Amino acid sequence: MNTSTVVIVKKYSSQSPGSIGPESLREMYLQGLSTLAGQRDSKDTVLAYFKDKDRVGIKINTIGGKKISTAPETSLALAKLITENGLAENNVIIWDRTNRELKDAGYSLNMNQKGIKVFGTDSKSVDYNRNLISFLSIGSLFSSIQADTITASVSLAVLKDHGLAGVTASMKNYFGAIHNPNKYHDNHCNPFVAELFASPPIRNKHRISILDALTVQYHRGPSYHATWAENYGALIFSKDPVAADTVGWQIIEKLRRKKGLPSLKEEQRDPVYLQTAEKMGLGTSNPEHINILEMEV
Repeated sequence: MNTSTVVIVKKYSSQSPGSIGPESLREMYLQGLSTLAGQRDSKDTVLAYFKDKDRVGIKINTIGGKKISTAPETSLALAKLITENGLAENNVIIWDRTNRELKDAGYSLNMNQKGIKVFGTDSKSVDYNRNLISFLSIGSLFSSIQADTITASVSLAVLKDHGLAGVTASMKNYFGAIHNPNKYHDNHCNPFVAELFASPPIRNKHRISILDALTVQYHRGPSYHATWAENYGALIFSKDPVAADTVGWQIIEKLRRKKGLPSLKEEQRDPVYLQTAEKMGLGTSNPEHINILEMEV
C-alpha cells in the first residue's frame, strides 16, 4: 500500500490560538502547503493545487458558533495566500450552509464581483441544485456552490469530537454541502461520510484537506464546551482526506487520554467510516501507512 503524507504545522505562542495573527497564519499555510507539494516558491505552491482559472471553494464549518468555528482570520489567510499567487479574488469563495451561521461566526458577507466572496448556500440566487444526485446510499440535493459554481474544493474544517460520528473533520465537513445531512447520522454516520465524499460533486473537485486544529473540541462535540476544548495551535494538511482525518482522530484520542477520558472505541463511537473510506479507495486509515511530518513556525 502507498504511504500518505500528513503535515502538521504548529504555531507556538504565549497567546491563544484565536489570536494568531494573519502573517503567522499565512506562514503556517505556506509551510504546510509547500511541504506537501514539494515546492519552495509560493506561486508554484499554490499552482500545485489549483489552476489559475479555477474557481476555488473553501468549505468551512460554522455550525458551532463563534467559539468553535473556523474563524474569519483563519479562512481569509488561506484565501489571500491563494489570490496573491495566481488566482483572481472573485474566483475564491469562502462558504458554508447559511448566512446566519457565517455571520454568527464573525464573517462579513460578500457577493460582489470584487474581492474574495463569502456567502452561504441559502443566499438569494444560490440555493441547492434541483437535480437529485443518487450515489450508493446517498440521495441529496447539493449546494449549487459545490455542484455548479466551483471547479476546485478545499475542506477547511474544525477538528472536533462528534457524539454520533466519533470525529468530525475534513470529510464530514461536506455534510454541509447537501440539503439533508440529518438522513446520514445512523450507524455512526457509516458508510455515509465516505459515500458522500466519493460522490462526483465532491471527489472530482476536492484538492486538499486542511484541519483547523487551532482549538480542538475533544469531548462533548460538536458543540463548544470550554472544559473539553484544547488550544492546540495547529493546522493539518493532506491530499489524502482519510489520512488527514485519521491523524485528527489520533490527536483527539491523545487529548482524551491526557484528561483521563475513555477512548472513542471504549465509548463505542470510534469513526468507523474511515475504514469504510479506505475500503472504497479514498485514502488510508492505517496509521502504519501514514507519514506524519511535524514542524513549528
